[in-house]
Amino acid sequence: MGLFSRKPKLPPADRPPLTADERVLAWAAAGNGEGDGVVVASNLGLWLPGRGHRLGWHAILKAVWSGRELTVTPAETLAERDGYTVVVDGPAETYLLLDPGELPHQVRARVTRSVAYTEHHPVPGGAARVAARRVAGVDGLTWTVRLDPGTAPDNEDLIAETDRLVTTARAATAPSSTLI
Repeated sequence: MGLFSRKPKLPPADRPPLTADERVLAWAAAGNGEGDGVVVASNLGLWLPGRGHRLGWHAILKAVWSGRELTVTPAETLAERDGYTVVVDGPAETYLLLDPGELPHQVRARVTRSVAYTEHHPVPGGAARVAARRVAGVDGLTWTVRLDPGTAPDNEDLIAETDRLVTTARAATAPSSTLI
């Protein structure tokens, strides 16, 4: 594509079932372009080939662009705790994008923008990352604890520590109610 050329519009046959308040930001054909599907970035998340649903920006733990391939690691929920969700890395999904256009930029910007707070901590039996994420179209923050590989999720000491870490992080990020 030349300097002033624009990528053609997403063909209707490749358009995912967007919601009324959702719009396409960027897209790219995956694979060799012969029916391997389309990766579509919207304001609410990422539509990946073979999935019947959108992966919200807040649910993407990692997104890596190699220059030819986009690798996405989604969060896999292990447990719902009081005020937060415990997650681990789901299986990474890799897509060859021969004409990526703005897609890698949009993915990076949206995933990065969804992170409001992140801190890695040692915990009983391993380590975990406490994160607060913005969910597109939802007020407030969603809290998660991402366990590092090998960290046992059902250890009672771990649960008590992650409860404490999330409570501390929430207090540190809460807007001040002090009037001047």
